[in-house]
Amino acid sequence: MKRKTLLFLSIVLLLGSCTKDLVPLDYSEINPSIFPKSAADLEAMVNAAYHPVRGSYSDGIFSTSEKGVMYISDATTETLYGTYGDQQIATLHNYRPENTAFTHYYDDYNNKISRMTTTIDLIQNSTVGDDLKRRAIAEVRCARGLLAYTLFDLYGPLVIAPLELLKNPLKEEPLARLTNQETVDFITADLVAAAADLPGPAEAEYGRFNKALAKMLLIRLNLHEKKWANVITLANEIIAYNKYILDPDYVGIWDLEGAKNSKEVIWAIPCDYAGTSENQWQLMVLPAVFSPKGGFGTIQSTWYFYDSFEDNDKRRTMLISEFTGTDGISYSRANPGTLINFGPIPLKMNQDATRTTGVSTVDIVMYRYADVLLSKAEALANQSAPTQEAMDLVNMVRRRAGLEDKVLSGYTSLAAFNDLILTERSHEFWCENGQYRADLIRMGKFVSRTQEVKNSTYTAPYKVLFPFSPARIAEGKGKFIQNAGYN
Repeated sequence: MKRKTLLFLSIVLLLGSCTKDLVPLDYSEINPSIFPKSAADLEAMVNAAYHPVRGSYSDGIFSTSEKGVMYISDATTETLYGTYGDQQIATLHNYRPENTAFTHYYDDYNNKISRMTTTIDLIQNSTVGDDLKRRAIAEVRCARGLLAYTLFDLYGPLVIAPLELLKNPLKEEPLARLTNQETVDFITADLVAAAADLPGPAEAEYGRFNKALAKMLLIRLNLHEKKWANVITLANEIIAYNKYILDPDYVGIWDLEGAKNSKEVIWAIPCDYAGTSENQWQLMVLPAVFSPKGGFGTIQSTWYFYDSFEDNDKRRTMLISEFTGTDGISYSRANPGTLINFGPIPLKMNQDATRTTGVSTVDIVMYRYADVLLSKAEALANQSAPTQEAMDLVNMVRRRAGLEDKVLSGYTSLAAFNDLILTERSHEFWCENGQYRADLIRMGKFVSRTQEVKNSTYTAPYKVLFPFSPARIAEGKGKFIQNAGYN
C-alpha cells in the first residue's frame, strides 16, 4: 500500500477534556522540532487522539449514524434490519469492494494509526517531564489500540506503517498487510502499555481512557483470538478494581445523565449539542410520525430478535413494539404499516424528547461491567467445560434484567452454554458498540443466523470480513492483498 503520510499533525483541541467544548486548531504549519514543549502542547496532541474515536457523522468512527461501526455492524446481525440503502446491503451481507459504506472505515481511519505513531514519537522526543510523557503516550497508545482493534475486527490483518517510513513522507513505498499474529501483537503491545500507565478507574476523568478500558479492549481482542486464559486473567483484574457494579437500573444507563452517573460504565463517549461528539440514534431509528419528536426512521429491529427475549426481560423495554403516531394511527405488530413491519423500533436510549436539534446529549455507552462478567463466563466454559462459576456470572447479569436463574444441569454441553452466552450477549449489548457481530462470528453463527432470519442469498463464510476498496488494492501494487472472496 502506498503511504503518503504527513509528518505534521492536523488536530483538534478538546479544552480541558474530551467531554465538551471543542475548539479547532490547525497545527499543520508547526515545526515538530519545536513542538511540543509545554504541558499544554502535550494535552493538545493527546486530545487529538480522541478525535477519530468519538461519535461524529463526518469523522468519528463511533458515530451512531450509518457512518458508524455500531449501526452497520448490528445491521449485519438479527438485531437490526435495513430496508434500503447501505443498511440493507449490511442486512443481506451484500457488501462488495465498490460499496464505500463498508470500505470507508479502513480508508478513513487507518491513516489515523500512522498519525498516532508519529504523535507518540514527537511526545517521546519532547522536552516535557517524563511523568507527563508516560501519561500522554499511554492515552495515545490506548486510542491507537482501540482504533487498530476496531479495524482488525472488521477487516482482518492491517497495514501498519513503521515509524521509519513515516519520518520520510516523500518516500513512496507499497506495504503489505501484517499477518494475523503480527496485528494481534501490535494491538496487544499498545493496550498492555496503556494499561500500565493510564490512571485507574477511580482516578480517571469521565470520558477519558483508563486502565480498565485498556484491559476491556484486551478482553475483546483475546475473545477474538479465543485465548481463554487471558480473558479470565484480564476479567479478574478489572473485577479486582472494586470500582464497577451492575447498575440495578439497566434502562437508566441510557438516560440523559445515565452513563455519567452509572457505576457500571467503563467508558462512554460524552455527547453534546455543540458537536464535540454527536449521538444521532434517535434521529436514525424514530419514524417521522413518532410522538413527541420523530426522526428519519432509517432502520428497524427484527421480530425474530424481539421474540428471543423472555417476556419480563427489562432489556427489551426500549424495543418499541407499538405506538400511536402523530398521524393518529396506532402502529403495532398486527398493524405495522411500513414503520415496524420488519421489527420494533430499536431505541435503546432515552428519547431526549425536548432536544432542540437532530442530535442528543445522551452519551454513547461503549463498554460496561456486564461485558467483563459475560466474557469471563464464556472463557471459563470454553477453557474446560461449563461450570457453576460460569453460570453464576451469567445469572448475575440475568437477575439485573429481572429474570430467573438458569440451572447448570440444563447447559452441561459446551454448545448449549455457548448458545446461552450468545443469546445473553445479544440481549445485553444490542445497539451498543456493534460487538455482537464479532460474537456471532466467534460462535460460528454469523452466516447461518442471517440465512435463518433474513433469508439472504448473498451471505457466505467470507463475509465475516469487510472488503477493502479497489483504491487500496491498486496502491498496494501487488503487496496489499484483498480479503478472500472479493476478487
